[in-house]
Amino acid sequence: MRTIRLTMAQALLRFLDQQYISVDGQETKFVQGVMGIFGHGNVTGIGEVLERSAGDLTYIQGKNEQGMVHAATAFAKQKNRRQIYACTTSIGPGALNMVTAAATATVNRIPVLLLPGDNFASRQPDPVLQQLEVVGDYTLSATDSFKAVSKYWDRIVRPEQLMSAAIQAMRVLTDPAETGAVTLALPQDVQAEAYDYPEAFFEKKIHYVDRRPPAQEAIDRAAALCLQKKRPLLIAGGGVLYADAMQELMDFAASFGIPVAETQAGKSALAWNHPLNVGAIGVTGTLAANKLAKEADLIIGIGTRYSDFTTASKSAFTHSDVQFININISSFDSSKLNGVGITADAKTGLRLLREALASQGYVSSYESDDTAALKAVWDQEVDRLYRIECAEGFAQTHALGIINATIDPSAVVVCAAGSLPGDLHRLWRASEPKTYHMEYGFSCMGYEVSGAFGVALAEPNREVYAIVGDGSYLMLHSELVTSLQEGRKFTILLFDNHGFQCIHNLQRSQGSDGFGNEFRYRDAASNTLSGSYMPIDFTAHARAMGAKAYKANNPEELKAALLLAKKESVTTLIEIPVVPGTNTGGYESWWHVGVPEVSESPKVLAAHENMKKRVQAAKPI
Repeated sequence: MRTIRLTMAQALLRFLDQQYISVDGQETKFVQGVMGIFGHGNVTGIGEVLERSAGDLTYIQGKNEQGMVHAATAFAKQKNRRQIYACTTSIGPGALNMVTAAATATVNRIPVLLLPGDNFASRQPDPVLQQLEVVGDYTLSATDSFKAVSKYWDRIVRPEQLMSAAIQAMRVLTDPAETGAVTLALPQDVQAEAYDYPEAFFEKKIHYVDRRPPAQEAIDRAAALCLQKKRPLLIAGGGVLYADAMQELMDFAASFGIPVAETQAGKSALAWNHPLNVGAIGVTGTLAANKLAKEADLIIGIGTRYSDFTTASKSAFTHSDVQFININISSFDSSKLNGVGITADAKTGLRLLREALASQGYVSSYESDDTAALKAVWDQEVDRLYRIECAEGFAQTHALGIINATIDPSAVVVCAAGSLPGDLHRLWRASEPKTYHMEYGFSCMGYEVSGAFGVALAEPNREVYAIVGDGSYLMLHSELVTSLQEGRKFTILLFDNHGFQCIHNLQRSQGSDGFGNEFRYRDAASNTLSGSYMPIDFTAHARAMGAKAYKANNPEELKAALLLAKKESVTTLIEIPVVPGTNTGGYESWWHVGVPEVSESPKVLAAHENMKKRVQAAKPI
């Protein structure tokens, strides 16, 4: 057996450089490069390899560890999980800064490889700078925090352990059912230790992602159930897009006249103006979709994990005999809501179920005018909200309407948290697949700017827009600078509504008078944050970092700024002051949040009683 002597870090990167993925016969280099921030724990290990022998791996310098992992996650999501970046950090705080982003990737089923530095395996210099000492269990370190948020976790304490660990890491990263964050903790001394690795370990490796067919018995069970039902509703989740099953979804819906509702991850799988697309479902759903959900006797979920926002905390589906068919690559998700599971690739599962139903002559009982009438009413409501004017200033929904009408249909919008995801889910008119990039599995504040950079890496020929509130922007905007460094332009549409207004709205809807969520100065008399709004010049801030920036106070200025931003060659920010509370509300939906049973406020007690009634009405599945 021929061997080659390399350090563990050298071997790891050489291995990653030879990993490929094949889907439907199309072969793609899987690991595109490494995003990193150097410190002790990785600069003389992986850092030395990236400097001298990185092969075809590109190094991108992050500015915040959480931000760079968000960027890597967004890149992989936009690439349908077929290309990734690895992320390397130092030990201690550098490593721990990635934990939130690791959870974001795992919750959303997106592959990202994390390579945090770790304590000395030898323990001889202990305790080193930034080392966490757990006196009751000295095997624990800061990187153990990744166990709860990783789909695979390992610590490489001997250089030869890399071989089995790397193979297992790639298994999980390329498995559409199991994927998420993968963490390989790398002790800083072991990174630099050498071993005689077999040359075969570094040969080109192709990971074949075969479309998993369902069991015929599963198709038969699902078809038998469907034949008993008259008013089914399709729910398109993110799995439709990841499986490239958009055409199969359209064919299935059209074949049987079944309306289609969308989750946040599934939005854009079907064009907004398709006659069977009734829009968003659940808490942030449209009136059309939520009305149909209440009347449906069968829900066919494709590639959805049925979050509480999708099911309106299990209150969306109220038909006395409603049942579920779940097509999902993951058996964990296909078994949810006590449904008939079809554990399979969405593309294959939809096609085979359609063929089975067509052979039985199945049709739903919907009249074509049923869906069309609901859709027409909702389209009129969107038109109204997109044009709504507010005496106090610029309404948030009006601003979104101008953006939707002005930017290219092929442009990608990126969002994650606050009131904007609800407005976008309900109102945004997506015409093409993969133009709506919403991270709403974790709804992680700070994802938007970093995510837009990741999408710009993945889609160099498309315009990319980060739609972000001022609260989320203040939490994390560091990768704006990285986008300038890398020459990957995107546009930040910053909605300034003076605080965390989404939670402010939720708070007040449950009996609160409003507390601690707006960006106000402290009032000396009451010793509360109830003074005037804090003026923050986001335009000047962006310009100070090297970006272009504009401020749009009204519809005319916003449209002009969008046209100017499109012509810019570098990342551009448009600051859009909007009136707080001018976002959309719910449309026949409910979200279960805990409301105090005991309070000094009659409004809170009333909200608690309302919550109890809603809980009793929801289906306890």
